[in-house]
Amino acid sequence: MKVCNTSVVTAIGTRVTGFFLPSRMVKEENKVGEFPGFREAYGELIKIAAPSVAEMVLMSLIGWADSIMVGRLGTAPFAAVGLTDQPRMILMSIFFALNVGVTAIVARRKGQNDRKSANLALRNALVVLSLLSVTMAIVGTFVNRPLLRLAGANEDTLDLAAGYFRILIMALPINALTMAICAAQRGVGNTRITFIVNLTANLVNVFFNYCLIFGRLGFPALGVQGAALATVIGFVIGLVLAIYSVSHSKKHDSFLEVHLRDNWKLNRDTLNSLFKIGGSAMLEQVAARIGFFAYAAIVASLGTVAFAAHQVCMKFLNITFTIGDGLGIAGTSLVGQMLGKGRHDLAQMYGLISQRFAMIISLTLLGFLIGFRHTLVGFFGADVASLKTALEVLENKEMLRIAADVMIVVALIQPFQTTSVVISGCLRGAGDTTYVAMIMFICVVGIRPLLSLTATHVFHLGLVFVWLSTLIDMMIRVSLMLRRFYQGKWFGIKV
Repeated sequence: MKVCNTSVVTAIGTRVTGFFLPSRMVKEENKVGEFPGFREAYGELIKIAAPSVAEMVLMSLIGWADSIMVGRLGTAPFAAVGLTDQPRMILMSIFFALNVGVTAIVARRKGQNDRKSANLALRNALVVLSLLSVTMAIVGTFVNRPLLRLAGANEDTLDLAAGYFRILIMALPINALTMAICAAQRGVGNTRITFIVNLTANLVNVFFNYCLIFGRLGFPALGVQGAALATVIGFVIGLVLAIYSVSHSKKHDSFLEVHLRDNWKLNRDTLNSLFKIGGSAMLEQVAARIGFFAYAAIVASLGTVAFAAHQVCMKFLNITFTIGDGLGIAGTSLVGQMLGKGRHDLAQMYGLISQRFAMIISLTLLGFLIGFRHTLVGFFGADVASLKTALEVLENKEMLRIAADVMIVVALIQPFQTTSVVISGCLRGAGDTTYVAMIMFICVVGIRPLLSLTATHVFHLGLVFVWLSTLIDMMIRVSLMLRRFYQGKWFGIKV
């Protein structure tokens, strides 16, 4: 019996070791050359992923601080700020899409050691984004209130949301340029730079939130509008740091270098590459934003209290998403670089290493979110002393109760979400954005809103059942993404 048990343990140990061993992640017939050892392969991923994950998590935590401060003003201000998220993301979807192209192209050029083409791609992206962002800021100003009504704003939240949204949308060009530079830095693996840029900008945002929301340190108390102004100040600081990172590259040995004296004329071949990848990514972003917009509007139809609870849970889903996103960024960079070197086998290996990390982290998060859900949602409750009526106190308690129930579903989503984010990031790094866009369209525009609408308007169920539609969406999405990744059709995509 002892021998049998020892054999079973040994067999399990061998399988677990093989699951994490880089050389066993790719079939022998698909290998092109030598494989790095365990320490070298995981070390390379961690070097890029660690700053990226830290950046994303800290930015989300700082976003929490932002939300907690606004939440102290009451349920309506908290819901109003949350209502602006999806309209703003819809307007910004084109920038996210082009930045996918920037990251993929710069990563591929890094692998090819073609610095000139990488910098040309960045300059062209900055010119295009400058023009587009100014246009979108103007459009956003005119469609401000109608867009927020579509998002579910009501008499309690419309004026507050409109004032907040108007300030943020005018700062869109500042944010867009910062994002483009950071996207290029991620492509070459300079995630430490993007970490510094975004962390500093968000810390500045939190400081001015404290000053401008509540009127501290001699500043006026502007409430929700103060939160918007603080965000804009953070955007400005971020842009200054991002420009410094590419205009003083010799000081930190950067692959990227951009100056005003450079040739800023648009290049047809470069633009074709950007829009080839960015075009599909744009469809993905637009589809995702429309789907998220519809989903948020369905939740908003449940009432202000349910929507506030939804916003609390979205904060936790977003921060856990950022962990997978940070690993996905590392996967995007390494997949692109390895394909640039002609090593599709190493590209596949780094994609799977990223996925292994994501799986371990997500299972840990699952247990943590379930075990501490009541404590966690409690951070977003209103300051009871500041509530004026018994009804507001009851609404606050009900919001926290609903949010704690939904957190169980948020926890169950974790393994599917992180794996999906990582693998889709790897496929984008290979330029396989059309497939990713198609899956996002099916799941986010089709499956999730349809199931949510059925839950709320057919069976008249509550917020927990709406969130179950997200879980089903994630399960379908991850299965389709993994299937595509293992097929290897992305090996030969030209960028």
